[in-house]
Amino acid sequence: MTVFPYDQFAKDYLKELLSPLGEVETSRNIAGEVREIDVWFAPRAQVVNATELGLLGRLAATAAIFEPFRNAINLGDVRSCIGKLFDVFAFLERQARRNNTRFEETDLPHLWIICPTASEFYRLVKSYLWVQKPGFFKKPGFSVLLFP
Repeated sequence: MTVFPYDQFAKDYLKELLSPLGEVETSRNIAGEVREIDVWFAPRAQVVNATELGLLGRLAATAAIFEPFRNAINLGDVRSCIGKLFDVFAFLERQARRNNTRFEETDLPHLWIICPTASEFYRLVKSYLWVQKPGFFKKPGFSVLLFP
């Protein structure tokens, strides 16, 4: 249950924009400590032209977790989002073992943290990840895209 109007607006907005591209679920519960993923997105099998959505369409090219914030985020917020991401990774691995199916790293969802300002986030990411190209940081298992 979302307490703040902006949080509900962001979830509803992302759900509406992403629905034509695939399955969207808001406030998805994950195993472990009771936590929710704000927006879970799984693209449809058939290819849909998502260029109308611009950057959001590109972010929705693969399975994704969207975590929108209405205020500047801090280190704890980032850790919480990464913790949710690892919980999802563990769930998908358990599910593959249970179903005796093969599980590829490329099937893992991407985490997209959406926030109005990135100065604190930028300092955090820069201290932990190496720069691949301007505005984009990457380490195995992690990708972070920053917009100046």
